[in-house]
Amino acid sequence: MTTSMVTERWTEALWADSGRPVFDAVLVHPFFTGLIDGSLPPDCFAYYLAQDAHYLRDYARVLAVVAAKAPTHADTAVLASHAAATARVELMLHETLLPKLGMTQADVPTSPTTTAYCSYLLASAYSDSFAAGLAAVLPCYWIYQRVGAALVDRGSPDPRYQAWIDTYAGDEFAAAVAEVLVLSDRSAPDRASAEAQRARAAFATTARYEWMFWDAAWRYEQWPIGSAL
Repeated sequence: MTTSMVTERWTEALWADSGRPVFDAVLVHPFFTGLIDGSLPPDCFAYYLAQDAHYLRDYARVLAVVAAKAPTHADTAVLASHAAATARVELMLHETLLPKLGMTQADVPTSPTTTAYCSYLLASAYSDSFAAGLAAVLPCYWIYQRVGAALVDRGSPDPRYQAWIDTYAGDEFAAAVAEVLVLSDRSAPDRASAEAQRARAAFATTARYEWMFWDAAWRYEQWPIGSAL
């Protein structure tokens, strides 16, 4: 009689180590408690959306670079389609909501946190392996989907905030996240390898950047010296 051992999936290990602590911290952040009860100042939400529009342009580029390193044509096609969807669907949400908040993306310069996060993602995608680059982009998918799922039942009295929640709680976004999780597990590096260590570090870093991104919006983060050039 053989006893089968159940091995924790690569993505489960990443979530347990770094994803879950960030997710728990995000849900109790005043940005999100205000989103749910409607007390979040509209200009704070507008600042966040403008930063996210800046971020998503680079995120789409990062996905395209990671896609180019994928081990199969099918995997390249999946990530390339996600890059296109990022540019089309998510940016469309921002372009719809920002005018309702009396702001455009051009009104808000790219913040220090947005600049740092995008720079880290681009460096990971270009300089590291496919598995490490994929680990770097995964928190943006996964944490947003988990946040949307956690918030959708609570809802928001502000229809602008509810539209944001509905986007990330929707079936289409959940299906995209599921594709990336399957791909991440299928292409997981040897857990004892140096590549796995780099991938774990990349996932942990970008997961923390997700919390920092919302916190920067809550603080209306500005460059400490002078104006953006």
